[in-house]
Amino acid sequence: MRKERIYNSAQLIELVEEIGFLPLLDSGINGFSAEEMVDEECRYVVFPDGGWDWPLWKWKGEIITEGGHVYGKFFAGKAGFISRKWWPHFCNYRRSTRQPLTEGSIEETILTTLEVNESLITRELRAACGFDGPKMRGKFDSYVSRLQMATRIVTADFVYPTDRHGRNYGWGWSLLTTPELLYGKEACLCDCPAEESFERICQQLHEICPEATEKQIIKMLK
Repeated sequence: MRKERIYNSAQLIELVEEIGFLPLLDSGINGFSAEEMVDEECRYVVFPDGGWDWPLWKWKGEIITEGGHVYGKFFAGKAGFISRKWWPHFCNYRRSTRQPLTEGSIEETILTTLEVNESLITRELRAACGFDGPKMRGKFDSYVSRLQMATRIVTADFVYPTDRHGRNYGWGWSLLTTPELLYGKEACLCDCPAEESFERICQQLHEICPEATEKQIIKMLK
């Protein structure tokens, strides 16, 4: 596991390029997350006046747009980064473990809506798909999370509201799209069987996290 602390987004971009996979927060494997690898000054902090700062959280958009890495809920339903080098293998494996989309299903409707609009923030996508009634937000978010785990939806960037001074504030909204629209269809294709992709991914993760058990790695990849 990497010993040097990360102090900025450029270093984190280089790290993802180097190791291929990096969960944002706790992955279930000790030390294997961006949160655990960044310096303490880059972690979440609450100020006495109620304000907060979280440099790592703010870097996510740069890692996607400047670093070219893929971001979404990929690891046991939790968010993280995958390098473009490893993305074809991850798609190849993960899509092989999911059922094909059913014609007329909610999942297909969500993807079709994204393809027509090219990208939408989550609340816009939810409204466009008709999930605007009471208690529908959580249900819709579950569909989107499953589509991310299936490598069908990724985050293209983050959109923030601005105050009267033009400064970003808040947690930001995920700008969602499909990996085919963002990176091209070829970026999601792999020329080997899904089983081989899975073996290569597991081998890479064992090299990154030599102390992790087989069970921990499999759990993170399911």
